[in-house]
Amino acid sequence: MQSRIHGTAVIGESAVLGEGVTVGPYTVIEDDVEIGSGTVIAPHVHIASGARIGSDCRISSGAVLATAPQDLKFAGEKTYLYVGDRTVIRECVTLNRGTMASGKTVIGSDNLIMAYVHTGHDCVIGNHVVIANSVQFGGHCEVGDYAVIGGLAGVHQFVRIGRFSMVGGIARASLDVPPFVMAGGHDSFRYEGLNAIGLKRRGFSSERISLIKDAYRILFQSGLLLSNALEKVKSELSEEPEITEILDFFSSGVYGRKFLRPFNS
Repeated sequence: MQSRIHGTAVIGESAVLGEGVTVGPYTVIEDDVEIGSGTVIAPHVHIASGARIGSDCRISSGAVLATAPQDLKFAGEKTYLYVGDRTVIRECVTLNRGTMASGKTVIGSDNLIMAYVHTGHDCVIGNHVVIANSVQFGGHCEVGDYAVIGGLAGVHQFVRIGRFSMVGGIARASLDVPPFVMAGGHDSFRYEGLNAIGLKRRGFSSERISLIKDAYRILFQSGLLLSNALEKVKSELSEEPEITEILDFFSSGVYGRKFLRPFNS
């Protein structure tokens, strides 16, 4: 499978392009870039040094990948941006590479990143994530697999968004979003129930969904302190993978972190 590189594209001497890579007109790919086989890069894309792009990705016009982080502490250290396989990056997306804090920004496989999304330094985005137009991530954010982020949402730095969760459009995501739930709101970012439709679409049984619902009923409606509610979930609900995941999410940040809560909490 032969690569197709337009004559106006500028490719660094040390850049490594896999078989069948397509590079459109006026695209710039700097030195120390690796691009997997079958990836298609549209015109007017800039891929900076330190990018590691997987196979069969689609990168649209105006995207700017692996440029320096927007962090005053950044001192020019060597860092990276990793993008997995089969990820679609639409027009004018900006993905900054990491800082010395972690050394990398990581975007997983099979993601859809729509136009004008910005992902700040040291973020970790999982697999099968859908990020709608103009979502803005601060640095050090984490997004679990199969999450959906609605358009124009702003995600505060260091916020974690759990697997199979959904954040509504124009949300001010300033709190950690646990797995399997919906969250939204601008003036008051809050829990808006279980992501039941999304879970059904991903093959979760009614029994598993009911169990997850029971866990959040204890966590959000029992009136207990969070630490006590976590103990109640652990003691009263069966030790299924979903329950363990919920407990781990809260327990990993119970000190010093702010978690999503219902509106009236």
